[in-house]
Amino acid sequence: MYLDSCIIVKLLVVEPDSEFFIGALEGKPLVTSELAQTEVFSALLARERAGKISAADRHRAWREFEARIEAKEIRVEPMNSLVLHKARHLLERCHPDVPLRTLDAIHLATADLCHDFPLVTTAGRLREAATLMGFSIFPKA
Repeated sequence: MYLDSCIIVKLLVVEPDSEFFIGALEGKPLVTSELAQTEVFSALLARERAGKISAADRHRAWREFEARIEAKEIRVEPMNSLVLHKARHLLERCHPDVPLRTLDAIHLATADLCHDFPLVTTAGRLREAATLMGFSIFPKA
């Protein structure tokens, strides 16, 4: 199962649907892009700035993410020129139907290249692009 960054954040800090995703993903092989490490770090900082989590919570969540990577609970696929080439291809294939953003295209390209589906995301645009490409997504609706 390929996780985009917003899903990883749901596994690390309490959000309305965190419990659902924690239960649904437990024990499953999980993979994400190297990009997610920066995106998750940024998202945790944003939640701290917004007063949704404390600095201690942010540090704890980051340590948990690093520990899950170290324990190979989450496999991190590298960003490289092949991924970026595939991302450009997907951007063009989605155009003009889905205005896919760069970082979403990188996630989608990584999932496609490592064949780790379904794509686990709640991001509307990413879900639209995955559907257009014929990729399986979770949750279904």
